[in-house]
Amino acid sequence: MSGTTQDNSAETAVGGFSSADTSDVAQMSYEQARAELVDTVGRLETGGAGLEESLALWERGEALADRCEAWLEGARAKLDEVRAKVASADAGPGAGPEAGTDRG
Repeated sequence: MSGTTQDNSAETAVGGFSSADTSDVAQMSYEQARAELVDTVGRLETGGAGLEESLALWERGEALADRCEAWLEGARAKLDEVRAKVASADAGPGAGPEAGTDRG
């Protein structure tokens, strides 16, 4: 080696295994990542792939699952923010002890 450090990019090889290319996952919508994750899990479950391909599928699946989780966490945060705004509007000035409760 010429003094450079290795990174975890798609070109990194460890023991003959090249890691999966996950560079596109960060730009995927939830639906895209979920659909590919379902396909990836199906491919892993059916077997037939060699060890190196299975490892690459697993690694890509992990990245896809992380992307889906990030989308879901973002959605939860937005819902919590909206709920907090609604609750504070319901509990505005002059609100009694029933502020924020269902009045229906």
